[in-house]
Amino acid sequence: MKVSDYISGLKPYVPGKPIEELEREYGISDSIKLASNENPIGPSPKALEAIMDALRNLHRYPDGNNYHLKKRLAEKLKISFDEIVVGNGSNEIIELLVRTFLREGDEVIMPEPSFLMYEIMVQAGGGRPVKVALKERVLDLEGMAEGISPRTRMIFVNNPNNPTGTIVSRDGFEAFLQRVPPEIIVVMDEAYIEFVRDRTCPTGLEYLSDEKTVVTLRTFSKTYGLAGLRIGYGVMKRGLADLMHRVRQPFNTNLLAQVGALAALDDDAFLDKTVSTVHKGLDFLYGEMENLGLRYFPTQTNFFLIDLERDAKSVFENMLAKGVIVRPMMAYGYPNYIRISVGLPEENQRFVEALKQVI
Repeated sequence: MKVSDYISGLKPYVPGKPIEELEREYGISDSIKLASNENPIGPSPKALEAIMDALRNLHRYPDGNNYHLKKRLAEKLKISFDEIVVGNGSNEIIELLVRTFLREGDEVIMPEPSFLMYEIMVQAGGGRPVKVALKERVLDLEGMAEGISPRTRMIFVNNPNNPTGTIVSRDGFEAFLQRVPPEIIVVMDEAYIEFVRDRTCPTGLEYLSDEKTVVTLRTFSKTYGLAGLRIGYGVMKRGLADLMHRVRQPFNTNLLAQVGALAALDDDAFLDKTVSTVHKGLDFLYGEMENLGLRYFPTQTNFFLIDLERDAKSVFENMLAKGVIVRPMMAYGYPNYIRISVGLPEENQRFVEALKQVI
């Protein structure tokens, strides 16, 4: 069967393998996974309780409009109900943006390296990814602005950026935004925004009422611990949201995801515990990397990069043999780097001990 070149030429996204699969493959047990930027302490207890209560209603279709979740998000974020689109993870919001607003041959500017799904979804939609290299692991907003052409339709700003964990400055972002025509959609992907320690970090919600077109993406996968339910949302001008609702599937988020996200949204104690656990874990791991003489890169997320100054793939495989799963960064253009997600204190200690032995 013949398909378009931009489909046949796609390089599929390779996610981190589940623990069960790796244990079968390597013949190991009692492994820990510090590879996928997941919440180390699990899901919100309030979300679990709400999900258990909702199980009896699994024979019913979910609310196609996500009324209760959107209403609570609007109250919490001080925005309009009609400015929210809920999706099957924030990934789906990226896909909906591409499907709704991108025409074949349009250009989309994105940082490199960054979240690999930007390029995949743009190419799958017939668009042309225009990649702008980072400068010292930070988004080059000036370079991205210079890349704007008459065919530019969208720009992705991953803030904080995955995999480098860096943020853009407020002054830099506002200077960049001034150079972007209002008809171009600026997508602020803020999957890790709750972990940011630098309070000067700009957020997309601050520019919602601006004359520019800024879309903010957020997720319940990270700080709220609901990665397995796949639910996230986008905040945008209501005209854009209306068009995206015409494109999305009528029941794109499931019942358990909706009730879990609604309950987690008000579990402030769990959110605080998650952020505190991550920040304490980062401080511990930074110190251990210094003790090992390894170069690491401070982060504004729940993960960070380590330069091993050797082939990361072999270190990754040797760590696997010890039951510790990390993420090698070859796919991101960093063949000597690994990315480590913060775990529980005992998991962080186990990672350090395994790394000492491997290197």
